Amino acid sequence: HVQLVESGGGLVQPGGSLRLACAASVNIFDFNFMCWYLQAPGKEREWVATIISTGSTNYARSVKGRFTISRDNAKNTVYLQMNSLEPEDTAVYYCKAVAGIYDYWGQGLQVTVSS
Repeated sequence: HVQLVESGGGLVQPGGSLRLACAASVNIFDFNFMCWYLQAPGKEREWVATIISTGSTNYARSVKGRFTISRDNAKNTVYLQMNSLEPEDTAVYYCKAVAGIYDYWGQGLQVTVSS
């Protein structure tokens, strides 16, 4: 049974940083790729970043240069380092893992950027 457990959310001031973590209950090499999404209040869930098994990454235009996705294979964990946070980054952030035709989602965690 695959579980993704996210941690690291919270309240941060504009311009600040947070690091989100997504710990998998299985070897992350079992996944084709892992992603982060966000869902702002009243909006659709949107894609933020992807990291594939080779380590290659891709980012949404809104976060490129500010956010970094990475992985620690020994810990079966994917991270999202978020720098230069803006109030517009306020959202629930979700981790997603894809293995073939199966998608797995974390429970989501709140990130609030406010002074």
